[in-house]
Amino acid sequence: MEKLFVISGPSGVGKGTVIKRFLEQNPQFALSVSCTTRPPRPNEIPGVNYFFLTRSEFETAAAAGEFLEWAEFAGNLYGTRRENIRGGKIILEIDTQGALQVKEKLGENATLIFIAPPSFEDLEKRLRGRGTEDEETVQKRLNIVKNELELSKQFDHRIINDDIDDAARNLEALIC
Repeated sequence: MEKLFVISGPSGVGKGTVIKRFLEQNPQFALSVSCTTRPPRPNEIPGVNYFFLTRSEFETAAAAGEFLEWAEFAGNLYGTRRENIRGGKIILEIDTQGALQVKEKLGENATLIFIAPPSFEDLEKRLRGRGTEDEETVQKRLNIVKNELELSKQFDHRIINDDIDDAARNLEALIC
């Protein structure tokens, strides 16, 4: 098995944008598509952004051992199917709980990279600026951030995303 690069960070930190920029410059890498039970956001494409499953479909797959990792986040289930990480240079964009599960299962075959905001206040501004979630969901996500920042101490690397291009270059320096 080739090494997996697992990228995590709080919701709204810009993980997806950093990864997209990195992949534009490094097409030899592929992004694994995760599964989720949350509804698609505007402009999200099933099978590209996520595989959107019902809770029942997700729970059945989890019970059958189809996931390398899975976790519940803000009331929704997220997971990585084992079949989606085979072959090539794979990047997983998953939450911190899932990242730590992958490290526990794969050990040195997984490198954990945490994308962090410049500050908690900056992250709050980004989350609210997206305008994709109601106030209750934003508050849930902000409450989770503190735990994620604590868990990030167990990661192999940390990148501060105060500039997308710099963060993408830092990611490239770590894994290429």
